[in-house]
Amino acid sequence: MDEQADKVKKEFKDNPPSTLSEARHRIFELTGLKRSIPQIQVFLQRLGLRRLKTGSLPGGHKGNTDEKRKEQGEFLETKLKPQLEEARKGRRVVLFTDAAHFVHGAFMSFLWCFSRAFVGTPPGRKRFNVLGAINAVTMGLTTVTNDAYINAKTVCQLLRKLYWQYLGKPITLVLDNARYQRCKLVRRYAKVVGIQLLFLPSYSPQLNLIERLWKFVKKKVLHGKYYPTFEEFKKALQQLLGTLPNLKKELKSLLAWNFQSFEKVQILT
Repeated sequence: MDEQADKVKKEFKDNPPSTLSEARHRIFELTGLKRSIPQIQVFLQRLGLRRLKTGSLPGGHKGNTDEKRKEQGEFLETKLKPQLEEARKGRRVVLFTDAAHFVHGAFMSFLWCFSRAFVGTPPGRKRFNVLGAINAVTMGLTTVTNDAYINAKTVCQLLRKLYWQYLGKPITLVLDNARYQRCKLVRRYAKVVGIQLLFLPSYSPQLNLIERLWKFVKKKVLHGKYYPTFEEFKKALQQLLGTLPNLKKELKSLLAWNFQSFEKVQILT
């Protein structure tokens, strides 16, 4: 097997196998050598392969270009990091914003159980919308919520709340390119209240800290949980969002300023 190591390594670097059985079959086709599953596992580990969970690439192939990665890197170094450094020194407030649409239904998850568990799924498609802005330094969350939809007027409501909350301080709001956030109404209102809008490059959710918060919220109160009524569902979300200040120890590592880069990772095409 060791004599075939380079050949196998090159094959699996370009197209990693998903299971040991698949690896065993492909090694046999490639080399004519047939080994047991345990032997295959030891061989792969000796080559330096590990069983790792795949990650997703925002925007698919559109986000997987040298030009796009260069744009994201330049944005991070020349625009976002200088703003964050000012915020660290107390000279500016930097907030990351995005909307989360929590649909009243079953959120699947892994559970330790004696037999497979099923989570009840309520009828209908009611959803609880949260437009939030997380402070990059204090981790304080400001929100505007409704049961209908998020639009430009909702964003203006958030801008107004932030203006009064951080009255007299320079404010930068980091946000994506959703149409209702980039429209003339929002831009005009942001100028009126003196809030700088810093738009992320397209296909760059990994640069928006609040995306991590929404995943955290779902994991805490929605994964594997059943809420018979929409009111109970909404109340659970509101309670968690209201108690975030008590979870600063968990949020500190979650919201660290270590932004994902795709320059030194393997990308399957």
